[in-house]
Amino acid sequence: MDMRRVLAVLLTLLVATLTGCAGRERHSRSPEPTAAPMRILVFTRTTGWRHDSIPVAIDTLRELGAEAGLQVEHSEDPARFDAGTLARYRAVVFANTTLDVLDASQQQAFERFVGAGGGYIGIHSAADTEYDWPWYGELVGAWFDSHPPGLQASPVRFEAGHALPGSAGWQVRDEIYNYRRNPRAQVDVIASVDESAYAGGKMGADHPIAWCHARLGGRAWYTGLGHDIPLYADPRFRAHLLRGLRYATHQSDDC
Repeated sequence: MDMRRVLAVLLTLLVATLTGCAGRERHSRSPEPTAAPMRILVFTRTTGWRHDSIPVAIDTLRELGAEAGLQVEHSEDPARFDAGTLARYRAVVFANTTLDVLDASQQQAFERFVGAGGGYIGIHSAADTEYDWPWYGELVGAWFDSHPPGLQASPVRFEAGHALPGSAGWQVRDEIYNYRRNPRAQVDVIASVDESAYAGGKMGADHPIAWCHARLGGRAWYTGLGHDIPLYADPRFRAHLLRGLRYATHQSDDC
């Protein structure tokens, strides 16, 4: 065998060896890790009035959560409020909760969750919740005081920097709460309603209906809207809720 044939055979063996090693290395590598989904907990426990809109609120939050890349879990079990379980979630939504929904140890666990950066979203009667828990009053921003009978119609006036696409001229029809205080001094107001458009308002010319803040360690976002079932089909209300989800989970700085 002449030298050229010897060299050709050796080159062929070398290529085969290197190819086999590369193949074995590819097969031995672990799969690329996949990022854990961001989870939110939708909590709907009530010990007082129970809103008929709770089921549609849950469904809407599931749909909006999917749009935002969030895995939505629903529960009415207050036992979820312990350090280990809350650590699974990026934010907790109090969707039309009422009155006393957590015991003292569960309250402490939730305070630690928010203090460590966890998010809170309150919908409508989340403001009619936990009146004997001062920290929660600061979290939600303002507690419920009263509401006029029936449903009210009012323009929703968004503050500068908070307007939603298509929100100009939005005339909402819902149960509009009066609050025990005007939260403006403690929060960033997102939108207000116009008491001159309906009867029974008690807050005067400045009547906030949605706001956000980050004063307690995590992000908090609240809307007083969400009583009436048809409202959850309104694209403007859905966009409003979606913005709250994204703000509370740190996907966006715009509330």
